[in-house]
Amino acid sequence: MEQQDFTWSEEKEPHFQRRKVIMEAHPEVKKLFGNDPSLIIKTLIVAALQLSIPIFFLPENPWLFALLVILVGTTLTHILVLAIHEITHDLAFKNKVLNNWLAIIVNFPIVVPFAMAFKAYHAKHHWHQGKEGVDTDLAVKWEARVFRGPIGKFIWLIIQIPVYAIRPLFVHPLVPDKWQIINALVQTSAMVGLYFLAGWPGLLYLAISTTLATGLHPISGHFVAEHFIYKEGQETYSYYGWWNKLIWNVGYHNEHHDFPTIPGSKLPELKKIAGEYYDNLYAHKSYSKVIWQFLFDNKISLFSRVKRNK
Repeated sequence: MEQQDFTWSEEKEPHFQRRKVIMEAHPEVKKLFGNDPSLIIKTLIVAALQLSIPIFFLPENPWLFALLVILVGTTLTHILVLAIHEITHDLAFKNKVLNNWLAIIVNFPIVVPFAMAFKAYHAKHHWHQGKEGVDTDLAVKWEARVFRGPIGKFIWLIIQIPVYAIRPLFVHPLVPDKWQIINALVQTSAMVGLYFLAGWPGLLYLAISTTLATGLHPISGHFVAEHFIYKEGQETYSYYGWWNKLIWNVGYHNEHHDFPTIPGSKLPELKKIAGEYYDNLYAHKSYSKVIWQFLFDNKISLFSRVKRNK
């Protein structure tokens, strides 16, 4: 039977204490802190590839168009979304301003300006994980009650991107800062420029790719895998499968929350150094299996998250 409410905890989020213990036991992890310059080139290449498709390689045949969106466009979009996650942790450049600009540029193929708003809200997710009214990563009660059962959860998976964009406006609205305004203005200009280069079909390719990047795409399993309760007593989960090679090791999610200043490229090394703190935790082996369980296991719902009032 599906839960009727979230799992409420009086304890502090688990990562602060584990980070402290690991630092005491393995002070050498400090050597992993810092930025990853290779992230700059890699993310720009992926962004350039996704932008070049509507400009140079978009087929007129509607079936080939659909196939290109489903197989290539959605995958590249999701890789870029997770690249922005990495960049907004200031892990590409040492300079925060340069990281902001890189995130804004990599945002181009995703159509909507979300990078700088994501940066603001994602920081709160890290430092106030699960806190009611602050962590907008969690569903609200009415949302969890509406999207129930296999069909409801399937619809929720499909519309995750607009839901993640709209939910903060109701849960924890923030006044847009300078960088969010810059993000919006630059993104609008970029889309106008793309229209002149690729027309409406080009914009449609990017828009559909962004919309369908979630849903049943295997990579979108990370949305559910990271914090939905799959084992009682555990709040955050890692995934160590092969998708990590394409998604900046975001699957190393316990490691990432413990040490958000360590680039994804070095998280496997962190796990190796402090393996005694991670090897005993439940970890996912397949994002596709995560999606299947989420849809058809009635014990897992949008209520399967830990919330706290403080």
